Amino acid sequence: MKHTQHERATFGSSLGVILASAGSAIGLGNIWRFPYETGQNGGAAFLLIYILSVLLLGLPVLMTEFFIGRAARSNPAGAFRKLAPGSHWQLVGYNGVLAAVLILGFYGVVAGWTLEYIWQSLDGTIAATGSSEAFTRDFENFSSSLFRPVLWMAVFMIMTHVIIVSGVKKGIEKYSKIMMPLLFVILLVLCLRSVTLPGAVAGLRFLFKPDFGKITSEVVLSAVGQAFFSISVGMGCMITYASYFGKETDIQKTALQVTLLDTLVAVMAGVIIFPAAASFGIATTKGPELVFITLPNIFQQMLLGSVWSAIFFLLLAIAALTSTISIHEVITAYVSEHYRMSRRNAARTVTAIVTALGIVASLSLGVWSGYKVFGLTLFDLLDYVTAKIMLPLGGMFTCIFVGWRIDRTLLHDEMTNHGTVRFWMFRLFVFMIKYIAPIVIALVFLNELGVFGKA
Repeated sequence: MKHTQHERATFGSSLGVILASAGSAIGLGNIWRFPYETGQNGGAAFLLIYILSVLLLGLPVLMTEFFIGRAARSNPAGAFRKLAPGSHWQLVGYNGVLAAVLILGFYGVVAGWTLEYIWQSLDGTIAATGSSEAFTRDFENFSSSLFRPVLWMAVFMIMTHVIIVSGVKKGIEKYSKIMMPLLFVILLVLCLRSVTLPGAVAGLRFLFKPDFGKITSEVVLSAVGQAFFSISVGMGCMITYASYFGKETDIQKTALQVTLLDTLVAVMAGVIIFPAAASFGIATTKGPELVFITLPNIFQQMLLGSVWSAIFFLLLAIAALTSTISIHEVITAYVSEHYRMSRRNAARTVTAIVTALGIVASLSLGVWSGYKVFGLTLFDLLDYVTAKIMLPLGGMFTCIFVGWRIDRTLLHDEMTNHGTVRFWMFRLFVFMIKYIAPIVIALVFLNELGVFGKA
């Protein structure tokens, strides 16, 4: 079936637009990655730079993706092709679609881990685990096992598939309206529990009282990198969702609301983790294992720890699901429109491909761990290539495209809904997109590759 602009689905309400877009941005990057980045980079000083980076750089870049999606009303590859016909700019869109495939291949594995830890919370496994060494051993045994991680990953992909095949309004928008309020309720409950623990003040001080002596160039670049990672730019999610915006949607307002909600979730995740860790004297400088090893150790020592553990991992699962939906939709929209396939068949094709990739990624942590590329397992390779190369390049070239290739009149008309909405700082926005954002993203990109001496 050929999809035309008139046939293209749209979100049914302003609330649906905000919650779906926020759901795309809010994911494991906020609740899993942000806390350990903050813990490793000095706490409040990192948080301050992160917030400034989100507002000054992340927000303008998000607006450019919204512009591309709403102006072209197409999947990422089709959007660049429509806005710059006959050029090579569509390669930026293809980069986003391919990045989405690769990200979903390993992201689905991590998302599946959240379901395992909900199960372990409910069946008493976490409560019965003895020491931090035991938590480490149990996580390593689980993540490298042959069957359980693959099973949970497949369950997660089926959940994602069911929502995607239901469509934009009856699937993505409907479930975003359910999951996002639930996510914020759970966040609030866990925050209240954490800050009322004995000794929680030390954790809050670490998160909110900056020590400016800890600010280094490495901390700054890590904070900027986390800002871009957090709001999901560079892989086409926001371009795809914006293609479903109605003509009346205020791009500026929506982008600001999504940015603020995304930042609020990251900060609330910090409020959950750092006071609890301080209360029980557990280090917060751990890396990615902070959530799956350190936190279960904390929950075990709390009154009704199994309950709090189950609630936290439910929160993590919801955040992961809102993100897997948006990533899946990027690929589904492309396959459906490019190959003239029905949405259902396109979704089935995508689910089959990413599930197969997820199986291989999961097994690469266990029975296939001996097979490595450039010294990395497939799981780590997918993470490295997408997070450190494809997403930064996608974000940088998106900025260059809008800043240098797009006609100013078209950009202004789209951003102001043809003059019905004011854009007070349009010239500053163009300056940021044209010059500042590409340079900063390039610096983050080079830093992640170790050019500046990062280990």
